[in-house]
Amino acid sequence: MPIHELAALGAAVCWAMTGLLAAAPVRALGPFGFNLIRQGFVAGLLAVLVAATGRWRGIDPDWVGPLVWSGLVGIFLGDTVLFFALQRLGPRRTGALFAMNAPLAALLGWLFLGETLSAQGVAGVALCSAGVAVCVLGRGGLHHLDRVRGPVWIGVALGLLAALGQAGGSLIARPAMAAGMDPVVGSLIRVAVAVACLSALGATGLRLFRPTGPLTAPVAAQIMASGLLAMVVGMTLLLFALQGGKVGIVSTLSALSPVMILPILWAVTGERPTAASWTGALLAVAGMALIFLR
Repeated sequence: MPIHELAALGAAVCWAMTGLLAAAPVRALGPFGFNLIRQGFVAGLLAVLVAATGRWRGIDPDWVGPLVWSGLVGIFLGDTVLFFALQRLGPRRTGALFAMNAPLAALLGWLFLGETLSAQGVAGVALCSAGVAVCVLGRGGLHHLDRVRGPVWIGVALGLLAALGQAGGSLIARPAMAAGMDPVVGSLIRVAVAVACLSALGATGLRLFRPTGPLTAPVAAQIMASGLLAMVVGMTLLLFALQGGKVGIVSTLSALSPVMILPILWAVTGERPTAASWTGALLAVAGMALIFLR
C-alpha cells in the first residue's frame, strides 16, 4: 500500500484510539470540563508551533471570519456535544454516530455548494445510516466503556448533532482552505475560538459548565494524549495523505475509525465485539466508499 494511503489509515487508528482515551476523563471531569482542558492544551500546542515556524505571516485576513465561524460550529458546538454523547453511549456507538459527518458533509455540499450527489452517493448515505443504526441498536458488551447511560435516543441525538457540527464546520472552512490558508494556522484559529467560547461559558459558574471532578495526574495525561493523537498526529497524517493520495481514497480510509475501534476496544476490554458491531461498522464504511470513490 502506498505511504500516503498508509498515513490515512494511521489517522483512522489515531481517531479510534482517541475515543477510548477520552472515555474515562470525560466521565471523571464531565464533557464540558474535559473539552475545555483538552482544547486549551491543543490551542497552546498549535500556538507554539505557529510561532516557532513563522506560519502566522501567511494569514489572509479575508479568511479569518469564515474560520471563526467554522470553529464555532465544528469545534465549539461539534466537539462539546460529541463528548456529551460519549459520556452516554461509550466510544463504540459514539464513533459510529460521529462517522456520519462524512455523508452529512456530502449532503451539505450538495445543498449549499451545488456539489453533485449521484445515485451512488445517495446509496452511500443510505448504507452509512443503516450501518450506524445497526451499530447503535445492537447489543453492547458488559464493560463500563460500552454501557449506555440514560435514554439511548438522547445519546443518538447528541451524536448526530456532533456529526452535523463537524460536517458544517468543514463546509464553512472549505473555501478558506481551498484558497491556500495554512492548515496549521487554520486549525489554531478554529481551536482558539472554541477555547474562548468554552472559557466564557465556564466563567458563568453554572453547574452544567463546571468540571464534575478533580483534575488528577492520570486524567491530565489521558487528556493530553487524546489531544495529541486527534488534533496533532491524526490531523498531520491526514494532511500528509492528502498531499499525495487521491482525495476519495484518503477520505474513505481515514473514515475507517468505526471499524478500527472494534479490535482496539476488544484488546482493552477483553470483550469480543458483537456481530452487530462488525456488521454496522462495515456497512458504514461501505457507504463512505460509495460516497467518496466515484
